[in-house]
Amino acid sequence: MELDRERFLSEGYLILREVVPPQRLESLRAASELMVERQKAIWARERGPDDPPGGAWETGAQPRLHLGAYPELVDSETAGFVEFWLHDNTLGVSSELLAMPHAAVTEMMMMCSPVSDRGPAKWHRDIHPFDTAPLQGYTEDIIENGPRYVQWNIPLYDDNVLWVIPGSHLRYNTKEEQVQLDADAQVPLPGGVQTELNAGDGVVYITPILHWGSNYSTKLRRTLHGGYSNFAPCRDLGFAEHLSAEGRALFERWNEQTARTMDLTETVLRAALAGDGEGYLAGLGALQPGIGAKGKWQLTAFLSKAACYINMLNNPEQMEDMAEPLRHSAQARHPTTLNWGPEFAGRFSRDESAALWGRFAPLDAALQREEHYVASFQGGPVPYEFNTMPTDLDLGSFVGGWDAAA
Repeated sequence: MELDRERFLSEGYLILREVVPPQRLESLRAASELMVERQKAIWARERGPDDPPGGAWETGAQPRLHLGAYPELVDSETAGFVEFWLHDNTLGVSSELLAMPHAAVTEMMMMCSPVSDRGPAKWHRDIHPFDTAPLQGYTEDIIENGPRYVQWNIPLYDDNVLWVIPGSHLRYNTKEEQVQLDADAQVPLPGGVQTELNAGDGVVYITPILHWGSNYSTKLRRTLHGGYSNFAPCRDLGFAEHLSAEGRALFERWNEQTARTMDLTETVLRAALAGDGEGYLAGLGALQPGIGAKGKWQLTAFLSKAACYINMLNNPEQMEDMAEPLRHSAQARHPTTLNWGPEFAGRFSRDESAALWGRFAPLDAALQREEHYVASFQGGPVPYEFNTMPTDLDLGSFVGGWDAAA
């Protein structure tokens, strides 16, 4: 498949035709319906006391099947759904766009049509500063190093739900956009492009791009949705027995790769704990070889959240004044931002966790301001800056402060 990577980097997305080879389309459709029926049965069992009989299938605006949450959806009849995420047109294209030869499947999902018309969603970027980094951190890293994650929509039936704003992954909202977003974030924006996808086509995009789910209607929708990154989750590979030998080997290799990344994350955090600035910077380079200073600064913003979560989990009494969204995020896993979840926090003692947070607290403070919200970001009002990285702190002064504090 021919790719224009320069266009992808400048516009933030590419529309690619026949990502699903025509001869595989019907088998993927059949597998998707088997998975939908299994997921519907699971959601019916999981429904709350006030939910309708179908649970999430009936309440969701775009019900999503998520293989990370429900690997039991995969068996010999549906293994082709997973195998497709390993195809040259998906994994191969993603590796080329990321310039990462060992890029791994990070998410495997499918978006479905709701049981009743739900209308449009809101324009948004797939980032939220309370547990990642401000937009500037992303844009500067993408310009310097390229994206570290790419996301896909691949419909099994014609789909024109997604709109994008070309180039918006590299900038803040314009004044015109912000005015419109503040007034109504559920209508077309100037310069928006509707992605007209035929069955089997795909759109691959860089997640900070402004995008919009324009109409969640009952029109049949089975759209594969997922992504690839160098930082992938460590999976329960029970489903892998149903894959080809090559597919099993890939997922096993990715789990080993993830385990190494988790160990490297611990090494970097322990360098910070020791006040070893040189070791810390070298560790960031090991996490993502070839990364520049802007990328290391963004990773540091991610790691400040990781340090926060670790202390929140191990010393909750010290963190009672932290924003509620952070408390929720501490219980989750988000590998692409180096948040490895509660089990990873167990690698650090209570005292180590408190001291580690002490290293990163100055950066957290520099990222904060009064509680507010900027339309187009996920989540709601938080006391963190949405757009800009700190103006009075940079990587050199932040790491240099450890020596001064020693």
